[in-house]
Amino acid sequence: MKITVQSIGLTPHEPLESHIEKKVSKLDTFYDKIQDCKVFLKVENTSDKSNKTAEIILAVPGDDIVVKKTTATFEESLDLCVDAAKKLLIKKKELA
Repeated sequence: MKITVQSIGLTPHEPLESHIEKKVSKLDTFYDKIQDCKVFLKVENTSDKSNKTAEIILAVPGDDIVVKKTTATFEESLDLCVDAAKKLLIKKKELA
């Protein structure tokens, strides 16, 4: 699976990039037909502290899986996205 990271308005530091790589690569164990994965990181323009948005788009046969979460840190947003994507992948595998 190819992982592409795009960050809008920020430069991800090395620990964040390795966190993304580690978390997202585990999704392969739940569904082996993932062709490609795009991760988008964005800081929302709000005064709220929960303004870090992570979005994961998984290209799988049929429909793409899109998950988007916003929390106070990118790591937390990413973890929530991966958890949600994991549930959707398991559901997709069971239906296949």
